[in-house]
Amino acid sequence: MSAITTFSTFNLNKQLLNAVADLGFETPTEIQQKAIPIIQGGQHVIGIAQTGTGKTAAYMLPLMMKVKYAQGTEPRAVILAPTKELVVQLAEHAHNFAKYTDLRIVPVYGGVGIKAHIDAIANGVDILVSTPGRFMEIYLKGDLPVKQIKTLVLDEADRMMDMGFMPQLRKIFEVIPSKRQNLLFSATFGERVEKLSQDFLEFPVRIEVTPPATTSIQVTQELYEVPNIKTKINLLLHLLEDKEDFHRVIIFTRTKDTANNIFKFLERKALGTVKVIHSNKGQNTRINAMYEFKDGGIRILVSTDVSARGIDVTDVSHVINFDVPIVYDDYVHRIGRTGRALSEGKAITFVNPAEHYHIQKIEKLIRQRIPVKKLPSAVDVEEAGMEEKQDMAREIDWQKKKDDPTYQGAFHERKKKK
Repeated sequence: MSAITTFSTFNLNKQLLNAVADLGFETPTEIQQKAIPIIQGGQHVIGIAQTGTGKTAAYMLPLMMKVKYAQGTEPRAVILAPTKELVVQLAEHAHNFAKYTDLRIVPVYGGVGIKAHIDAIANGVDILVSTPGRFMEIYLKGDLPVKQIKTLVLDEADRMMDMGFMPQLRKIFEVIPSKRQNLLFSATFGERVEKLSQDFLEFPVRIEVTPPATTSIQVTQELYEVPNIKTKINLLLHLLEDKEDFHRVIIFTRTKDTANNIFKFLERKALGTVKVIHSNKGQNTRINAMYEFKDGGIRILVSTDVSARGIDVTDVSHVINFDVPIVYDDYVHRIGRTGRALSEGKAITFVNPAEHYHIQKIEKLIRQRIPVKKLPSAVDVEEAGMEEKQDMAREIDWQKKKDDPTYQGAFHERKKKK
């Protein structure tokens, strides 16, 4: 099949083509070229594609062509996403694509009052964008009619599996009509996503634009071996002092406490506007921070993994992994926040001795070595505190024991004296 070079090649109406032109889309990406015609043909689809490859448009454009115009009051298509932030982001994309149509797109998610969502659905909806939990919550109240649903999309299916949504998804599958088109999109295709696809899709067409868990070629990856947290802070400060190169940065941490501490530290250093987002932050605070970051009002965004799912910013210069993720697919998702929409980006990871184990697993997952860079001479290498040394030693012991159950480390349980 020859490459499709324009969106007009697809069977899209004038309203959608005008919206696509307004957004500056010219040549369809690989996932769009492969997925759009097949989805238009009504087939079940598994789409495996990295973030930033245009997968949202790959399913949303044919979905809108199918729904076409406002009709009745009940939803005819549902897009399920794992987090509030992603729901908001997808609804924004949908509104952009639907700007010349009368389609009604309603986003619903937890963490805010349910009444406004129920009212919005009652006023009429064509495409519902929802988290699994809020979908079931409204359905069980009797305020979400499901009989007209003809298309169901699962976006970021791998993240849904990581967050334990399988029981809720099964309940949703049971209550919506069985005769429907199912679309599943994911950046990775591990065992749990494969199991989900077997339960959810009948004879699907699998579209894979890169092998599962492959990182984008637009992202340059680097790794710094850093002995402890104090030195990580020093390295972070050294890098961020280059405001020209590091002009829009996301810093990822594993925990909310680390995210808060980095935020407070950077705020004191006055390196530009910085915000922090995680699950303890209010819904409006998180969404506002994302919009501000997108508009260029924020230079540095500090985030935990779950909170960052809705970040879709084309000009993120750097992603910095302050901590190595222990859910290895998260590495792919994190660095996919830069190098989007054919722009180039850089992903930098700080690794302490206890995190080398996880880096080896990540390199195996992505099937490539991450180049190691030498610590800049200007970065002060600090001495680790006793508590941090012990924590790292315990972690290394656990790792060795996991790989070799017979291993007896420094922290193994000693036999009590008689």
